[in-house]
Amino acid sequence: MNQNWKSLALVGLISSAVTVGSVKLLGGLNDTKDVIFTEASTPSLTRFTNGSAPSGAAADFTYAAEVSTPAVVHIKASAMRQAQQRGMDIFDFFGEEFGMRRGGPQKQESSGSGVIVSPDGYIVTNNHVVEGAEELEVVMSNKRTYKAKVIGTDPSTDIAVIQIPAKDLPALAFGNSDAIKVGEWVVAVGNPFNLESTVTAGIVSAKGRGIGILAEKFRSNGNQLKGDTPLESFIQTDAVVNPGNSGGALVNLKGELVGINTAIASPTGSYAGYAFAVPSSLVKKVSTDIIKFGGVQRGYIGIIPEELDSKKADQYDVKVSTGIYVQGFGEGNSAAKDAGLKVGDVITKVDGIEVDSDPKFRELVARKRPGESVVLTVNRSGSIKDYTVTLRNREGGREIIKTDEADVALNSLGAQFSDLNQRELQRLQRANIEGGVKVTAMQAGKLARVGVEEGFVITKVNSKAVRSVKEIKEALSSKKGTRVQMEGLYLDYPEDVYSFGFNL
Repeated sequence: MNQNWKSLALVGLISSAVTVGSVKLLGGLNDTKDVIFTEASTPSLTRFTNGSAPSGAAADFTYAAEVSTPAVVHIKASAMRQAQQRGMDIFDFFGEEFGMRRGGPQKQESSGSGVIVSPDGYIVTNNHVVEGAEELEVVMSNKRTYKAKVIGTDPSTDIAVIQIPAKDLPALAFGNSDAIKVGEWVVAVGNPFNLESTVTAGIVSAKGRGIGILAEKFRSNGNQLKGDTPLESFIQTDAVVNPGNSGGALVNLKGELVGINTAIASPTGSYAGYAFAVPSSLVKKVSTDIIKFGGVQRGYIGIIPEELDSKKADQYDVKVSTGIYVQGFGEGNSAAKDAGLKVGDVITKVDGIEVDSDPKFRELVARKRPGESVVLTVNRSGSIKDYTVTLRNREGGREIIKTDEADVALNSLGAQFSDLNQRELQRLQRANIEGGVKVTAMQAGKLARVGVEEGFVITKVNSKAVRSVKEIKEALSSKKGTRVQMEGLYLDYPEDVYSFGFNL
């Protein structure tokens, strides 16, 4: 995509804190509750098209609109944030302000959309819609409002799950995003510019599209925090999508959810013909993991992949010009290597689905959890063979990983921390302060929103002194959903003590 005339933008206010810390290993998939979503049936499209119209005539969108509109909600997010000033950036995040400056906190609001995916109140939206919010209000299509809580987020796919205290809700059925075709009609439902329950239509322009926006977001934040790498395999459409559509539904003519609208490409920050949605097959897996395990369970195949084209095929002297070339294997245990793959192999299918792009390949693998298997169809010097690969977790094992609650709380602050060294401790002790925890790297999150910068030393949490990373984790443990008060200073000005609070 030519970046000289257009920029890529997430469709709403955006910030991110990657949440991975120490982990707990679970023995299997049955250690936590089951997650039940509505599955789509497979009726013919004939009833949703105008059969009496001439060939090529537009489809009838009324059924899709009637089915999906009640299940799409308006999400209003608010937080107390430090005063900021606008800075220049290649991405326009629709009102998110860059260039932090110190000043008084003020209430800021943003809005987006969400999709009800289960009758008991689970709603899927974008991470950038809810990240950093202290209060979430959900407005239903019938104007009824609820307070919502965040169940979990996955910045690597920009997906989040929230929940409202309600039952018997109109949940949208998950469709098969693999089955949609380029040129097929789709409908986007959301709340652009605070215009609730807005429906637009277009066609699928492309599939498996990687646009680099999540990777750029990670790089712009310094990529300091550990976590899963960004995963992009968007459905591209020309359905009109604008700020506020983030987290809304992309549905097919049967009213089935095939994607979550996430980003646009535009020179102005408003719709210019290019919209992108996370495919529903990936959304379903990510949201299920968040609800069931508290975090996304990414399965790793253990190769260094490279997307082939005819030029690279000649360079590597392989027999096919599309697929995923195995450049090498990851450090430590490699699931693919143990299954028999070799450097120079070309992966052409994953579980029978053809792969001709790196984003699509990563998406198909990411739908599986550690311990599950994928069947890779490999072309090796012209010979075709299937290999069954049992995926690993990021620690190299095959167990399900559950994020520790204390680490979730700590990482929600959007920073990295370290214990003070002896010299830093001595400087504080001269100011009659026993110790503290130093902020060593910042990423957008709760601390950034109240004006904290790299080098800040947190000395107290809820009036209790903290002297190590371990102690601040303990202080934040079991505090999710409550108000937290912090106190701290900068080493160069230990006499200036700052106090601030936020909802964890």
